[in-house]
Amino acid sequence: MRLWSLHPRYLDPQGLVALWREALLARAVLRGETKGYRNHPQLDRFRSHAAPVSAINTYLVGVYGEAVARGYSFDSGKIDSVQTCAQLPVTDGQISYEWRHLLQKLSSRSPALHEQWRSCDKPECHPIFVVRQGQIEPWERQSGSVGTNAR
Repeated sequence: MRLWSLHPRYLDPQGLVALWREALLARAVLRGETKGYRNHPQLDRFRSHAAPVSAINTYLVGVYGEAVARGYSFDSGKIDSVQTCAQLPVTDGQISYEWRHLLQKLSSRSPALHEQWRSCDKPECHPIFVVRQGQIEPWERQSGSVGTNAR
């Protein structure tokens, strides 16, 4: 499960569809509707919110917005009604780590997007997150191939 902290605009089509599905799965986990993924570390940041299901629904709204902007037909009926949700914190170290991870994926999966985004020095985060200074988040399962040096 990868719930990107990065803005969904950077994802290739496969990545955006996968993010939609994984966020829907994450919501099912947070609702207690699944047996699997209950201890997945990516969910910790949503669980830390006063209303975790509301937070993941707000996250889904951001993913849905990008899908609509691209002309995709994601089912908005899968998103619960969303009330105002406070932003969640994410560290600049996490954003840097995810950016390197995404660029690595795009280099092989979508070279044109990799070329488009590789010179971006300061990628935006998903609208639910607010960036603060810090290292890679403790819930991140780091891949050795991505590297761990924060910018």
